[in-house]
Amino acid sequence: MEQVTDHILASARKVIAVHINYPSRAAQRGRTPAQPSYFLKPSSSLSLSGSPVERPAGCELLGYEGEIALVIGKQARRVGIEDAWSHVAAVTASNDLGVYDLRYADKGSNLRSKGGDGFTPVGPALIPADAVDPANLRIRTWHNGEVVQDDTTADLLFPFARLVADLSQLLTLEEGDLILTGTPAGASVATPGDVLEVEVSTADGRLSTGRLVTTVVEGTTPFAGFGAQPQADDVQREEAYGSREAAGLAPEASAAVGPVLSPELKAKLESVCTATLSSQLRKRGLNNVSIDGLTSTRPDKRIVGLARTLRYVPNREDLFATHGGGFNAQKRAIDSVNEGEILVMEARGEKGTGTIGDILALRAEVRGAAAIITDGGVRDFSAVAAMEMPTYYSNPHPAVLGRRHIPWDTDITIACGGTTVQPGDIIVADSDGILVIPPAMAEELADDSIAQEREETFIAEMVQQGHSVDGLYPLGKDWRAKYEEWEAGKARD
Repeated sequence: MEQVTDHILASARKVIAVHINYPSRAAQRGRTPAQPSYFLKPSSSLSLSGSPVERPAGCELLGYEGEIALVIGKQARRVGIEDAWSHVAAVTASNDLGVYDLRYADKGSNLRSKGGDGFTPVGPALIPADAVDPANLRIRTWHNGEVVQDDTTADLLFPFARLVADLSQLLTLEEGDLILTGTPAGASVATPGDVLEVEVSTADGRLSTGRLVTTVVEGTTPFAGFGAQPQADDVQREEAYGSREAAGLAPEASAAVGPVLSPELKAKLESVCTATLSSQLRKRGLNNVSIDGLTSTRPDKRIVGLARTLRYVPNREDLFATHGGGFNAQKRAIDSVNEGEILVMEARGEKGTGTIGDILALRAEVRGAAAIITDGGVRDFSAVAAMEMPTYYSNPHPAVLGRRHIPWDTDITIACGGTTVQPGDIIVADSDGILVIPPAMAEELADDSIAQEREETFIAEMVQQGHSVDGLYPLGKDWRAKYEEWEAGKARD
């Protein structure tokens, strides 16, 4: 295969980079773009494999991002997606380097942070574009010999042909231009002495660029006093390393407002029936807090968890084209549900298609979801029903989601089964039904429900002994006195 040379680098008039394109990176960043966005890197940032890169003097955060680079082979102007790949000559490995210390200085353009000399190494070999399936490539990055990024192009937010076609609508892509196509999760920070390696290959390993090698060295020339100076703070450290934990920072204080579902509160709510909770909610004037009309795959289980929400809207073909594919809202919701949370879906009671199937339900279960609740259908029903995690649903249906729905938005206020559900509401479900509990009243509600069930235990014992329910259920004055004597006796025991 042809090697990347100085001549090839010199022919690149433009270097265009995509901000976010891999689902893993989108999940890490906590945002998934609806459309691709780009920034330019100067051609003077290009360098060959084996060339060192300087971390500028005074800078702390030299970030690396292994990427697949497309090399344009023939001019592209206003091309369609179906024709776009024919304008790509080759793919190669690249490393989108940058100093987070200077991100503040050119907000949005990335010129100072990512435009430094040597900040875009590429190579070492070119893989012909017509020899590969662009949706079947693998990218790996090594940091001092340890694999830190390993992903494929099978599920990109924006496939390569779409990037070429999209860019060509406004500007002319010229022979030799490079497009950096985004980085997967795992990008981090390198320090002087570190060795970075990036390799692009076909998924079967048949074709490979070889490893693009870059060694980091320490810069010795300070910035001039008349320009922007490096600045690093904990926000940039978290961004550069990928998480507060990776950056060695203390966990951020919770920004949650109001009560949370502590283990103690969860245990209290698990100890009482939804029938009891419902009566206590009614006493507080809340009559429309049940999710109705659904069946559970595990009616034997009682679940308690915080709501995460997902909304589907009716399918409209033009909107499905932009919101239905790739790492859409449904996949984002499934891939971000946390241990003990309950994913609640608004499907408008539409029974004519599935809203969850076996693979995504399995992903939710693996992530530790307590349950899935949908007022729509379920596909792959036998497999979903066999899972330990309960799923609440309207009916089984074999059709895919897109027959009736577009996954639209997550973590918003929704309607499900006739009631309103907000992110952070407490969901309690058992064989009697599903309740939505406002977090602010959950502690008091749980305590009063426990007290009510204690009374009902006493009442049941008295009925078992043959007493009439008159004055006993609910407790009248005389029976309440006897109940208090009974309760005191239990406490002494």
